Amino acid sequence: MQVKAIAQTVFLASAIISGAVAQAGPASQAIRDYRAVAISPAGDRVVSLEAIDAGNGKRPHATVVVRDAASGAIVSEFDPCSTCGYDKPSWSPDGKALAFVGSDSRAGSAWLYVTPAAPGGKTRSVATVKGVASTARWSPDGRTLALLATPDAKKETGATAAGARQVGEIGVDEDAQRIATIPAEGGALKLVSPDDTFIYEYDWTPDGKGFIATSAKGNGDNNWWVAKLSYIDAGSGALRIVAHPGTQLNMPRVSPDGRTVAYIGGLMSDFGSVGGDIYTVPLAGGEPVNLTPGFKGTFNALAWRGKGLLANALMGDKSNIVALDPQGRSTVLRSVAASTSAGDGRMTFSADGAKAAAVQEDFEHAGAIMAGPVASMRAITDDNAHLQPQVAVQNVSWKNEGFSVQGWLIGPRNVEAGRKYPMIVQVHGGPAAAASPRYIAPGEQGSPLLRELVEKGYYVFLPNPRGSFGQGQAFARANRRDFGGGDLRDILAGVDAVAAVAPVDTNRMGLMGHSYGGFMTMWGVTHSQRFKAAVAGAGIANWISYYGQNGIDQWMIPFFGVSAYDDPAIYRQLSPIESIKVARTPTLVYVGERDVECPPAQSMEFWHGLKAMGVPTSLVIYDGEGHSIRKPEHQRDLRKRTIEWFGRYLGE
Repeated sequence: MQVKAIAQTVFLASAIISGAVAQAGPASQAIRDYRAVAISPAGDRVVSLEAIDAGNGKRPHATVVVRDAASGAIVSEFDPCSTCGYDKPSWSPDGKALAFVGSDSRAGSAWLYVTPAAPGGKTRSVATVKGVASTARWSPDGRTLALLATPDAKKETGATAAGARQVGEIGVDEDAQRIATIPAEGGALKLVSPDDTFIYEYDWTPDGKGFIATSAKGNGDNNWWVAKLSYIDAGSGALRIVAHPGTQLNMPRVSPDGRTVAYIGGLMSDFGSVGGDIYTVPLAGGEPVNLTPGFKGTFNALAWRGKGLLANALMGDKSNIVALDPQGRSTVLRSVAASTSAGDGRMTFSADGAKAAAVQEDFEHAGAIMAGPVASMRAITDDNAHLQPQVAVQNVSWKNEGFSVQGWLIGPRNVEAGRKYPMIVQVHGGPAAAASPRYIAPGEQGSPLLRELVEKGYYVFLPNPRGSFGQGQAFARANRRDFGGGDLRDILAGVDAVAAVAPVDTNRMGLMGHSYGGFMTMWGVTHSQRFKAAVAGAGIANWISYYGQNGIDQWMIPFFGVSAYDDPAIYRQLSPIESIKVARTPTLVYVGERDVECPPAQSMEFWHGLKAMGVPTSLVIYDGEGHSIRKPEHQRDLRKRTIEWFGRYLGE
């Protein structure tokens, strides 16, 4: 077992952030990036991971920063590992200390750090994992730390990371992410949960004697969609199934009295893309009960506070803090047409639930840390206040086939009178996700592709058709066994709604998307002639061949109902390659070489079909990339190719 505990002490350097600012380049381009915000139990301080993104295409190094929750003033900063990326920091129950994981992918190791939250303290590295680690959490009494550890990991955790090379005997030696514990003062690191079980998420029970977790046996990338709600004894490591819901589940949390588990459950297509209703089930075991049936929104964060719950939910175009009583009756406490994010979900709450904190941004305004009383949070940072809006944005709503549908229209801030602009439709991934407001920056950071498209004279339409988050579970489930059907009709109806309110030329439209958006692009060009150019990223051309090629086939069962072997007809029916002879639209196709979720063979199959039909096409496979194109040089290359492709086929 490649796990060891150490007691190394790291002394803090001063002015970490200020030094980064000096190297950030032009002030007009630099953005302070905030991530993984967590408010202290007392609500008087916030911690976050902060970095200066200079807009030069290089990945900035983040540090752990503690701020006063009222003034935003920096109280202390920590950076014990200059080559590490840090995971979300966790407050001790008394608010006096922090724990966080630092990982160095090149070294193949991760370190668990503990530090006093006050300035001048010593940061101690209390454990090392040779492999991958994340998610440090304090026990309720503050004496023990837990984390998720994958000793001798063969790849980064998660299906969007580049897959391990498939050589030798396949499927016999899978990574197992396990709960590990260690005394907060240091000592031996103990792997607690079973070695044949992958733990996705966990939290301590209030008595400190165990953990509530989501878990599955077998391949961790593949089996999240069939994960169970589990209790793990902190002493023996024994695992007991609490419930096996018929939905995907996230964020299990145990009530203060230790009797009830609450979690977010629903139809979800990707781990980390959280959305659904709130369910409860006895910790002793039982049948989960939907606490929020018919809720017209999508929950994406929750926390017990007393006998009730505080949650965050996407409702249409707005992010909302919602209070729930034990019967599930809801009260909206805060609503904003922006995106929020925090260390756990979209919002973080103080121990008494009176205060909250999160990063907030929208298309026109860069991120700021918001903190304060739940109903009256305010910005406590202004580092990005100098950044100007780069685009204009409009919320567009329309009705189609009984559904209320919403999307975002991005365009130039100065519109020429009498001019008609070409438009690109960008379909989000998932499908269980939503296009939401993210700042479009002046430099390389913050959606540079959208900014450059607008600068080149395009409008960009970001629809949230049926199957998306934000309108409730009935809406999210409305594309089951109908991929490309109702959702494409919603998108085309949305195009008409846009044309009624903006000067777009619907005879010069492009289509693009990645992952499910890549599938929808492949589907769109084989089922509509309205688009004159397309860019399909990491798409799916043939659901039958895909079923046997991808590393996450369990995700398809909730959406198709059964496997491709049990009902091949529906898989064929929804495959773009079945209609390849209809395709006329010039299409750029791209994918990562080691994509586990949407393997390159799918992009190659579609590209091959287009070539056979005489349709202009190009295929780019990015070296070493997984489902997400992460290397800056590849991101720049893809952006250049995309803009040139649309310019070639949508020009005047």
